[in-house]
Order: sequence, then structure tokens, then C-alpha cells
Amino acid sequence: MGPSAPVLTGAGVGATLNWMVQYSALDATFAALADPTRRGILRRLGDGACSISDLAELFEMTLTGIKKHVRLLEEAGMVVTEKRGRVRYCMLGTNALEREVAWIRDYQLSLEGRLDRLDEFLNRTEGTS
Repeated sequence: MGPSAPVLTGAGVGATLNWMVQYSALDATFAALADPTRRGILRRLGDGACSISDLAELFEMTLTGIKKHVRLLEEAGMVVTEKRGRVRYCMLGTNALEREVAWIRDYQLSLEGRLDRLDEFLNRTEGTS
């Protein structure tokens, strides 16, 4: 037999996987929000459900083009679609952006802490050169 592979413990692997999953979900949301058309779709759906055909007309896009945007919003949990007869309708999904807001808040606190430390350093070293 060849050399044995290192054994991975559950705690470390789970923690890493958990972060990867969280960042994957964040990536999907931020990618969805990065496009002005998708933000416009979300704004429109804030007024109520809308057919994909009506969205295509509103945004002056082909059905194929608007469906790609809707699919990305669906993958991020921001939009759900439902077929009624021959028409597919879109409505806002359940992703209330709490996870994304929490990530932004954490990043902001981290950045503010760094800036505070820089300010303290500059105040301490002012006039010492």
C-alpha cells in the first residue's frame, strides 16, 4: 500500500465548508444585484407579480435575455416564478437580504476598526519624525 492520506477532522472541514457555502450564497446575491437590469426587475416586482413577457417588453429585451436575468435572481432566492396556464409569472422571493446586510455590517465594523487604529497611530507619531 502507498502512503496514507491525512485524515480530515469533522470540525475543521465543516467550518470551512460552512464558510464556503455562506460565501457562495453571498456571491450569488451580489452577482444578481450587480446588474442594473436585475435591480430594475426587483424594483418592478416590488409593485407585484409580473409575467416574463411583460418584463421583456418593459426592459426592451428578448424573452431569452430576460429569462437569463430572472434565472440568476431565482438562484439568489430573490425571485420566484410560477406558471399559470401558458404564462410564467415572477414575484419577489423570500431572500430578505439579512445575510448580506449582516456581512456588510461586519465588513464596515472591521474597516472602521482599522481606520480607528490608523488614526491612533498617526496621532501618536505626529511630530516624532
